[in-house]
Amino acid sequence: MENLLVFISSAKKRGEPLDHVILSGPPGIGKTCLAEIISNELGVNFKITSGPAIERAGDLAAILTNLEKFDVLFIDEIHRLNRTVEETLYPVMEDYKLDIIIGKGPSAKSIRIDISPFTIIGATTRIGLIASPLRDRFGVNLRLDYYKEKNITKIIQRSARIMGFEISEDGAAAIAKRSRGTPRIANRLLRRVRDYAYINSDGKIDEKIAENALTKLDIDKLGLDIVDKKILDTIINKFNGGPVGVGTIAVSIGEETNTVEDVYEPYLLQLGFIKRTQKGRVATSLGFKHLGVKKDNSQKLF
Repeated sequence: MENLLVFISSAKKRGEPLDHVILSGPPGIGKTCLAEIISNELGVNFKITSGPAIERAGDLAAILTNLEKFDVLFIDEIHRLNRTVEETLYPVMEDYKLDIIIGKGPSAKSIRIDISPFTIIGATTRIGLIASPLRDRFGVNLRLDYYKEKNITKIIQRSARIMGFEISEDGAAAIAKRSRGTPRIANRLLRRVRDYAYINSDGKIDEKIAENALTKLDIDKLGLDIVDKKILDTIINKFNGGPVGVGTIAVSIGEETNTVEDVYEPYLLQLGFIKRTQKGRVATSLGFKHLGVKKDNSQKLF
């Protein structure tokens, strides 16, 4: 983030817009929040939209023509932009020129509109789905990763102060351990633990209250919830440790394939409980151990 501060300071000193920024990383990691922070540091307006919301080039034109000088336009899920809209963005990002077609047939005319210099901040959980011509037009490429436990603890303590209740450092740490390094999950768990504390104690959250509440929510010490355990159970017990396709796993647990791939699978991979192979997902020895299932070493796992 030190580099980002340098880029922002340089842009302000030069009196020019910040280069376009692409933020990638897992869901709930704080991409939108960081985009707002960048806008605040630049001292400019912050406009927000999403890839699926911009269906036609006309929608994009309406947004761009309302931007003021040096504004920040945040496009969430930018990998889901319509291809036609995406191509319309190319001259806008490079030269701040918007090409639009008025009319139809032989009478159609192409006109070029000047756009005020601005900065696009795009956010994506799947940067590989962004076309290379679009990706290459972003001058700043930042990858956000899972947070360390101590940083999640600080986020939880701050959220508790904002919500107006007391939490001990041990209580915050207990929630942080189960938050999968993700602020969005940490804040969700904190609200549920708060509800438990108000009903079962004086409202103050300590380590014991946090542990009891999270146990009742069926979230184990590594942060695995019911769906995570279903995925592991499906691979290990239903398909003998794999390999099994992600589509089959999704159908077996009643979830969408994209949800399994984007939300649950990255954390299981990070823990080393499963691995990806050409033939499908395979449970590792750590995954077997976590479920308390003895691995059959005579079985060849690909």
